[in-house]
Amino acid sequence: MLVHSRGGRWATWTVFFVLFLPLFALPLLVVVAASFATNWSGALPSGFTTGHYDAATTGDSLQALTTSLVTALTASVLALTVGAWAALAAASLGRRGKRAMDALFVLPVAVPSVVVGLAVLVAFSKPPFLLNGTRWIVILAHTVLVTAFAYQSVSAAILRLDPMYEQAAASLGARPSYVLWRVRLPLLLPSLNAAAGLCFALSMGELSATMMLYPPDWTPLPVQIFAATDRGSLFTGAAVAVVLMGTTLLVLLAVSRIRTKASFR
Repeated sequence: MLVHSRGGRWATWTVFFVLFLPLFALPLLVVVAASFATNWSGALPSGFTTGHYDAATTGDSLQALTTSLVTALTASVLALTVGAWAALAAASLGRRGKRAMDALFVLPVAVPSVVVGLAVLVAFSKPPFLLNGTRWIVILAHTVLVTAFAYQSVSAAILRLDPMYEQAAASLGARPSYVLWRVRLPLLLPSLNAAAGLCFALSMGELSATMMLYPPDWTPLPVQIFAATDRGSLFTGAAVAVVLMGTTLLVLLAVSRIRTKASFR
């Protein structure tokens, strides 16, 4: 820790737990407790059941989980490809060009996601780009929303790269394409993995834009949670939310393992 005195460390940990538990951990623990409850009329839930998880892991909920995974994985790959390419291109531009690229890619996160959903709906509801009513309009909206985070992550990593590696490869006669694929991208691999994990997590939890776009045969899990709680099935909705959290954490742990291995190369 950056705090070296014993009193300072105790104060830091105290502030951390005072802020962390009520603001972050406690709401999640409430959701987990509700997923096992049969009734909650007092301060604590009463009854214990795992029956809510039967509905959360079968039928429509299982299909919605598969839909969310496919959507998040596809959107993450597309966002990482576009965002990394744009970040590499922006690094070779002048100051004005980079500022223009930064503004372009930050714009989708500077406005509410429901505005992005409306924009995608209006833009792709008529030929020649008729995507309304298909799964691709949902994937496209998620890609637009998370590409900004991939772009920013890779841009920050490019600024931290030591140019001596590229200069040494170029001085030995390496072509620009060889320098890109064998020097630059391997050095960016930890940041690319981190950006992929961030894009995946954000896509898995996206609701506002999705509500405006999803067709009946492509319902992501956040929409399923909203529908369950909206019709009064709070405990089932909590179980579905726990499944969503658990799945997202498992994927992020897998990405973290890949990033850790890449950082030691």
